[in-house]
Amino acid sequence: MENMPKMKIGIVAVSRDCFPESLSVTRRENLVKAYAAKYDAEDIYECPICIVESEIHMVQALEDIKKAGCNALCVYLGNFGPEIAETLLAKHFDGPKMFVAAAEETSANGGLIQGRGDAYCGMLNASYNLKLRNVKAYIPEYPVGTAEECADMIHEFLPIAKAVYALNNLKIISFGPRPLNFLACNAPIQQLYNLGVEIEENSELDLFEAFNKHADDPRIPDVVKDMEEELGAGNKKPEILNKLAQYEITLLDWIEEHRGYRKFVALAGKCWPAFQTQFGCVPCYVNSRLTKRGIPVSCEVDIYGALSEFIGTVVSNDTVTLLDINNTVPADIYNEEIKGKFDYTQKDTFMGFHCGNTASTKLSFCEMKNQMIMARSLPVEVTNGTLEGDIVPGDITFFRLQSTADAKLRAYIANGEVLPVATRSFGAIGIFAINEMGRFYRHVLIEKNFPHHGAVAFGHFGKQLYEVFKYIGVDVEEIGYNQPKGVLYKTENPFS
Repeated sequence: MENMPKMKIGIVAVSRDCFPESLSVTRRENLVKAYAAKYDAEDIYECPICIVESEIHMVQALEDIKKAGCNALCVYLGNFGPEIAETLLAKHFDGPKMFVAAAEETSANGGLIQGRGDAYCGMLNASYNLKLRNVKAYIPEYPVGTAEECADMIHEFLPIAKAVYALNNLKIISFGPRPLNFLACNAPIQQLYNLGVEIEENSELDLFEAFNKHADDPRIPDVVKDMEEELGAGNKKPEILNKLAQYEITLLDWIEEHRGYRKFVALAGKCWPAFQTQFGCVPCYVNSRLTKRGIPVSCEVDIYGALSEFIGTVVSNDTVTLLDINNTVPADIYNEEIKGKFDYTQKDTFMGFHCGNTASTKLSFCEMKNQMIMARSLPVEVTNGTLEGDIVPGDITFFRLQSTADAKLRAYIANGEVLPVATRSFGAIGIFAINEMGRFYRHVLIEKNFPHHGAVAFGHFGKQLYEVFKYIGVDVEEIGYNQPKGVLYKTENPFS
């Protein structure tokens, strides 16, 4: 995967001056050993400076972790901790941060007399002071633990920190306005700036000019060869590969020429109505190839779709896709293939579909085809370029981060799965199952005015995404999820 941050979390222990500093230092050393024993030691850095009731110590620790290349921070309360100095450290550290605290032990360090640290109490004051300073920090669900438990907490923080850091270094490049009569994915960009994301909006005419300049690019044959190897027997439209390779090179060059000072890039591309007739193809397969590399490309100039895909890529450390929440599962397929075999009602199931933008690695089989819907009104030869197949079965997370029309952040998350059931349809498509999907569809997706595009991560990442959305400022009241049976949504009729 390209286009991904590498995190190094600086662990800084803190100590109140009326507690033994050695208590925090020893506990910090044990924490680092516990992390290295279970996870990659390259993820963390042990700051040798213990902050003890001193703003000078805080500055020294801050400079030390900066010099070590840390881009995330873990403040570790080995004992009660100095609430002013420790929260000043969080305030002045430019990057995602977390707070954890040490549980007590009776077997070492003086037991509960000379060795009692009271970090359980100190965490309360730390959280209070963070609020006073208006500093955001991740605090785990239960933030007090042994060395091994705190190591697990830091590891759980890693994908959250990656996403927060990546968003602050992201540029989304878009081409063209949303297609005519397609307001669904149109949303204000103000919240992108609020999140620290840069946005570069271009005309598709600019892209078309760049595409034409790549007509005889000497790299095209190598890209075509790579496409042929990827497609194998599914290469049903070999005549279109040259154009697709030309388009892929155009996008990659555009990224390098336009990323500016930003480390990471995502794209929101135009794909209809004039794209086919002017470029002579559809971009779906190229979108899938870049997304597979860690450069998400959304369809239909869906800027918040690209943002969601990028977050999912970073959190899952894997390829994602963007799909329409598209159609119901017919009763005969449900009765023959799902009922009695899987614990889902028919309303729990639906088909997620898009024209052909899902990476080959996330399809059970794939073939290069033409976009059937577009071909109903256009010559077939200009609609070639989709990658079609059934999506691989397994766990998924369906989610989206969106701005409302009045520029407020809103999100939804639902863990589910793709069922091992043939779709009997076209496009990049799968039969999805999410518990209580019918109610979720009505009282979150419809009620909260979400568009039909949803990002799909392959695995269950609801816990991490929820924390990311909280950290970046989404009100928890605006994070929808599929509530279990018996728990009513605010808008749900209790007499239904």
